[in-house]
Amino acid sequence: MKKLSIILFAATALGFSSFGQTELTRGEVQIHPFVYLFEQIDVKDIPEDVFKLISEDFVVLTAGNPSHYNSMVAGWGGWGVLFSKPAAFLCLRANRYTLELMRKEQTYTMAFFNDEFRADIMQFGMSTGRDNDAKMRNTKLTAIHTPAGNMAFEEAKLILELNLVSVTTVSPDDFYFEENRKFIVDAHAEVGEYHKLVFGEITHVWVRK
Repeated sequence: MKKLSIILFAATALGFSSFGQTELTRGEVQIHPFVYLFEQIDVKDIPEDVFKLISEDFVVLTAGNPSHYNSMVAGWGGWGVLFSKPAAFLCLRANRYTLELMRKEQTYTMAFFNDEFRADIMQFGMSTGRDNDAKMRNTKLTAIHTPAGNMAFEEAKLILELNLVSVTTVSPDDFYFEENRKFIVDAHAEVGEYHKLVFGEITHVWVRK
C-alpha cells in the first residue's frame, strides 16, 4: 500500500495567494514529508469559500490508520460552530465504508485538492473499500499521516483534521421541499437506511506552503 446544503455555514473568502501553490511537480510532492509541504493555520483563517470547496472542488474524507484506511468523495456539507467549537458537518449515505471507519476511529480528515487532481479524487467514488483495498492501493495520490496520526494525502491543498462529535439519522419528515424529501426516500430504498448527518470538531487545519 502506498504511503500512506443546510445548517452551519460560516465561511469567508480570505484570499490567501499562497493557498495550494507550492511550486513542486507531482513527483516532487510525493518525496517530501508532511511538515515540509504543509503549515498549520487557525481555523478562522481557512482560505477560499466553503461553498466552492465543498460543492465544486469536492472533499475527500479519509478514516482509519496507516495499516488500513479508506477514502470517499463527498459534496454536501459545510462548517461553522457547534458546542462553542469550530465544527464541520457532512451528509453521507449510511452504507459508506469510510463512515464505518470514521465511527470506529472517531477521528478523520477532510482534504481538498486543486483541479489537476480531480480525476484522481473521483476514483474514490467509483467503488467501496469494504471488501478489499484495491481502491486505496491503486490510487496515484500519496497517502500520508498527519503529526496527529490521521490519514490524508500529500497532494491536497487543504486538510482538516476532525474528532467525531455525532452521527444522526435524517427523516423524510424533516424536509419541507418535496424534491428533497423524495431524494431521501429514494436513497433509503437503495440501501435500506436514511442518510446520516455527521458532525465533527475541527482540531487542526493544514494548508500547502
